[in-house]
Amino acid sequence: MTIGIVLSQAPAYSETFFNSKIKGLQENGHEVTLFTGPSLETYKLCTHKKSRAVNRFLILQVFNMFIVGFSLFPNIRAVREFIRLERQDGSSMRRILEKIYINAQLLKYKGDWLHYGFGTLAIDKELVAQAIGAKMAVSFRGFDIGVYPLKHPNCYHKLWDNVSKIHVISNGIADLLYKNGFKDQAPIIKITPAIDTLHFKASTSNTTNEPIQLITVARLHWIKNLVTTLEALAILKKKGVSFEYKIIGTGEAYESLKFACYQLELLGQVQFLGKLEHSQVKEHLNRSDIYIQYSLQEGFCNAVLEAQAMGLLCVVSDAEGLSENVKDSYSGWVVPKNKPELLAKKIFEVIQLPMEEKLKISEHAIKRVQDHFNLEQQKEAFNAFYTD
Repeated sequence: MTIGIVLSQAPAYSETFFNSKIKGLQENGHEVTLFTGPSLETYKLCTHKKSRAVNRFLILQVFNMFIVGFSLFPNIRAVREFIRLERQDGSSMRRILEKIYINAQLLKYKGDWLHYGFGTLAIDKELVAQAIGAKMAVSFRGFDIGVYPLKHPNCYHKLWDNVSKIHVISNGIADLLYKNGFKDQAPIIKITPAIDTLHFKASTSNTTNEPIQLITVARLHWIKNLVTTLEALAILKKKGVSFEYKIIGTGEAYESLKFACYQLELLGQVQFLGKLEHSQVKEHLNRSDIYIQYSLQEGFCNAVLEAQAMGLLCVVSDAEGLSENVKDSYSGWVVPKNKPELLAKKIFEVIQLPMEEKLKISEHAIKRVQDHFNLEQQKEAFNAFYTD
């Protein structure tokens, strides 16, 4: 089976989801090609095809278009079919030429599957797979189906009628497909994220730190709802709870979050650690007691899996996949989102639990991740995705 995976950029070393997926497909005998936008980096695990950039200088852009057009001559049948399908769909000739330039590498591909790694990447590419005689798959995770359609209504209406199979990472994400116009035009297959359970192992320590060590690994973005998390921690501080809270990650919301800490009088309790290597993240998790992920929207969240695998007590919101990631009152706790008082109350309750109860929840979390969210299961699930 020949499979083309379409991403905006090549996965970094730390992005285990796509790296493990590609390795797993290759181990199962599939030939994988990665398609990305323009890049100076070349991906090493498989063949990497990069699209040409759009040049802001007209003369250079015209030159680029001639080069792309010439390179497409051996694939003229696919180009003609693409033009026919786009004209049939009502696209203007100018728009078709733009799409041919953008999708040139895909139009030259001779494969069994084209799989877009995120829903938004399939926009303006909905007819490419049909033109080249391949099946089309699309993955939906979080932002691309939970937020993007709010700004761009009906953005996937053409996609629903042309996709062959859809991959989602949680039942919550599947529900969002239907809220955005999907009407069972293709099979939906759930394959959850997975982690390296041999790398993320529980600490041997059974003691609780003083002060209590809290941690979150997340982009500094409004969707992660970190301001509400800080509001909950301010309530805990007023109760006299001694804690330190570490936030690992970078993003546009750094200044507003720092200001929120000032307003809530939490500057002495909260540390922003920025972007860290995976090994450093693991070290901080190993020294922590409670992991908090109180997002407004979350497809699933690998960081929560890693925290559970290391035996941390996890408190999460009920946003989409988080309530599947953590089994409430068994492997952690799920709190209704955007309610700082409830979050503070739950964290306080967790801190007050007897050590025996904490250890039981921790053990459940570790075993559940090992049994249900390991990389081997994920590899086999993706193999079946393309072959069944």
